[in-house]
Amino acid sequence: MSLCQCRAEGREAEPGPLPANTGHAAAAHTARPDMDLDAILEKLESGEQELVQRALMEYNKENSQCFFFNVEQREQRKRQEQEEFRKKKFRDWVPKSDSDYDSDYSEGQDVKLRQKLGEVVIKYLERDLQPSCQLVCLETIRILSRDKYGLAPFTSHSAMQILARYGGLDYSDEMETPRIPDSESAVEALKGLCNIVYNSVEAQEVATELRLVCGLAHRLKLYNETRSSHESKFFDLRLLFLLTALRVDVRRQLARELRGVSLLTDALESTMALKWSDIYEVVTDRLAPPLGKEETERVMEILKTLFNITFDISRREVDEEVILETFYRTASRDLENHEELIHEVYWKMEDAALYRHLAAILRHCLLRQSDGEDRTEEFHGHTVNLLVNLPLMCLDVLLTPKVELGSVEYMGMNMDTVEVLLQFLDRRLDRGHKLRETLTPVLNLLTESSRVHRETRKFLRAKVLPPLRDVKNRPEVGNTLRNKLVRLMTHVDTDVKHCAAEFLFVLCKENVSRFVKYTGYGNAAGLLAARGLLAGGRGEGRYSEDEDTDTEEYREAKPNINPVTGRVEEKQPNPMDGMTEEQKEYEAMKLVSMFDKLSREQIIQPMGVTSDGRLEPLDEAAQRMIQQQESSDLETDSD
Repeated sequence: MSLCQCRAEGREAEPGPLPANTGHAAAAHTARPDMDLDAILEKLESGEQELVQRALMEYNKENSQCFFFNVEQREQRKRQEQEEFRKKKFRDWVPKSDSDYDSDYSEGQDVKLRQKLGEVVIKYLERDLQPSCQLVCLETIRILSRDKYGLAPFTSHSAMQILARYGGLDYSDEMETPRIPDSESAVEALKGLCNIVYNSVEAQEVATELRLVCGLAHRLKLYNETRSSHESKFFDLRLLFLLTALRVDVRRQLARELRGVSLLTDALESTMALKWSDIYEVVTDRLAPPLGKEETERVMEILKTLFNITFDISRREVDEEVILETFYRTASRDLENHEELIHEVYWKMEDAALYRHLAAILRHCLLRQSDGEDRTEEFHGHTVNLLVNLPLMCLDVLLTPKVELGSVEYMGMNMDTVEVLLQFLDRRLDRGHKLRETLTPVLNLLTESSRVHRETRKFLRAKVLPPLRDVKNRPEVGNTLRNKLVRLMTHVDTDVKHCAAEFLFVLCKENVSRFVKYTGYGNAAGLLAARGLLAGGRGEGRYSEDEDTDTEEYREAKPNINPVTGRVEEKQPNPMDGMTEEQKEYEAMKLVSMFDKLSREQIIQPMGVTSDGRLEPLDEAAQRMIQQQESSDLETDSD
């Protein structure tokens, strides 16, 4: 079941910026296998509107809560095969996989009957029907479109065009103003299109050919001037999200040709009814009521679509000073294309202003609450995902608003947004659910912001890595933010542990000794090996040279701290005390023999640290040393 299907029926689905993150509703019903589709088809073929309407209303009522058409039949087949195996005891019997059952199901009689029903209904919609009959037909299509094996009648060019017409999305260049549908039929058509586009690659291609994205974009421009219903706006936005999530060409078309970032930013501003106190500062009333459920739903669809179309700008520099500097340098060498250069600079400067404008709105989103904690968490999650995509130089607007009564201030900057992000991170750490999807975006955002903005880094370091006092416990033991993040540094998911380690490393200004001090060498080794810093030193980032301040407790305990575990440990007795030199040599050779055996059996691979701080197999290092020695001897002999 797709996310759009859950929403279409008023059900909740698991949130996510892309369809891959959608979930399943546990209470979804399956189709009744005894529905007499032949009788319904017979009534449809009669052509009488009243008869057709009654038959389809009955079908819709029976299947209104049906989301999985094939589950019951598939489970029944499994039980039959297992019973057959139990009776006959086939020694070479191998159970079928779910995909095998799906393949069998796609050719089943029930599917063919539903496809036939879809064909008749979509053809019936070409007639001049009463509004009530139109609505019932479109409801039937919405229900049938949940079955990905029964979509064939709806994925043709003509069928998609019929649904687009009923949804008000039939677009042409000659059309001056798009139709703004606000009827139940239009909403049902949009729901059906959402299901069909999500479940069918063929439908996605046809939707692109029909330029549905153009119709949606043009309609979006008029939302401020019209009073469309929430459902009409919501499913417009949902369809736009699905098209941009599933089709790269549509994503690019909306972003570039249709100026989608500007269009959706305006829609976001309109939906939240924002007021501005400065060019990049939204008025935020801390006593304002939470954002309503309907407004939150539309805002989240806009945020998800913006995420899709800004995905490829995350590494692009959008900084006014850099743009102008590049222009002057290029213009001095290329005098013939002066006009083109000016035009290009104009658009880049406009983009920079637009992204800062959007970042200011996203700051406001982080400071707003929605109806309920879960809804607020989802709302803030989509906001964080989009902030990760924006150019880093545009995120300065998160800190520039004036410090007011009740604001979090640090070094003269407003840290309200950073404080909210830190609290968001802490909640995600405590949940511990799907860490890659839920945690890495906010960690990346805080890491990159800390690299670019000194005030953000210093504030976060004061919160996450305060001066060390507890040196009796390992860095990963405890409930502070430092403890939780250090625990992630050895997580099984490579992306999660890398993001956690990188965040702490940047807070330590990429200083290896400071990083080891707060995390322990054992936890830090993975990142240091990847960076070639096992031998010590600093990373490539540019930071100020202020000294790390140690607490009195840390200075007293420092000589007894084990750098590997990062805590004070009692001195262990030397196992070689009392041994003779011969015994020590014997134990050493025994250890060498054990390592050699493990290495030859490829259980372990002895490694050494190279001069550039990276790990290298010892045998390769030994061969290189021999070659260097031989080369040195040859040079000496030639002299």
